[in-house]
Amino acid sequence: MRAMVLEAVGQPLVLRELPAPQPGPGELRVRISACGVCRTDLHVVDGELPAVVPPVIPGHEIVGRVDAIGPGVEGFVPGQRVGIPWLGHTCGQCWYCRHAAENLCDAPQFTGYTRPGGYAEYVVADARFAFVLGEDGDDVALAPLLCAGLIGWRSLVKAGSARRLGLYGFGAAAHIVMQVARWQGRDVYAFSRPGDVAAQDFARSLGAVWAGSSDQLPPEPLDAAILYAPAGELVPAALRALRKGGRVVCAGIHMSDIPSFPYDILWEEREVVSVANLTRQDGLDFFAVAAQAGIRTETHRYALEDANRALDDLRHGRFQGAAVLVP
Repeated sequence: MRAMVLEAVGQPLVLRELPAPQPGPGELRVRISACGVCRTDLHVVDGELPAVVPPVIPGHEIVGRVDAIGPGVEGFVPGQRVGIPWLGHTCGQCWYCRHAAENLCDAPQFTGYTRPGGYAEYVVADARFAFVLGEDGDDVALAPLLCAGLIGWRSLVKAGSARRLGLYGFGAAAHIVMQVARWQGRDVYAFSRPGDVAAQDFARSLGAVWAGSSDQLPPEPLDAAILYAPAGELVPAALRALRKGGRVVCAGIHMSDIPSFPYDILWEEREVVSVANLTRQDGLDFFAVAAQAGIRTETHRYALEDANRALDDLRHGRFQGAAVLVP
């Protein structure tokens, strides 16, 4: 099979011919039809996540068809369309796994980070962490839902019942969450990098009641804000935009250091919380909501061998929505 491989941290991916992986007990082999390009992939390539051990095949927003089934797997058939997310395996034994918090497992494996991912023609997945997707929708359009959608959903749940919701960093996750939030009847305020008029216009086209720069205050205090941009300086900026008792949700797996800030912008029971990974229940809940809300993703196709260009375009904000690799 062909795969784009990270052979050294901080270096471009290299196209390699590798043997097709074989599924072991409890595993599926999936022939990949689309794999979304996530900002977390940049963190893997750049070595910003701990213990990145090359060679690594990145990618964790995978849509494909079951190609081979390992021993002990039930509920799947060859040709079935499935999705493979970031959380690829959990131990099932630690306190977190036993208390409905498998996203915090003490011994997890992550697709495209600590196990081979979707920048390839095939991937082997733990069958317990594969979502059956059905036949509705295009493979490319569905791919971003496997992380941008799932993490977006978990962060939205963490934001509680906030009516006035701020989204900082208007990329793949925000453009999906915006649609869910509007369907729920929330007012959404979108914040982009200063000068990024295209992102602000894109947010307005999806129903934002206001869109501006991250260094601006919204026209009225927010009930909650979700940070998708991995910029620590946005935490105090978002706190300043909150009403009393409001909440800032940090949704990224990696963020630059949060600068010191005056206590008075946290006081009056404002909160800062983080989101880590996802659970399988998040997936079941989100895909049901996505179907009801009629989510539509803005996607930009790249050939598998153009993965480096897709990552560079993502890094520099050259598109709205999400990039998707097609083998």
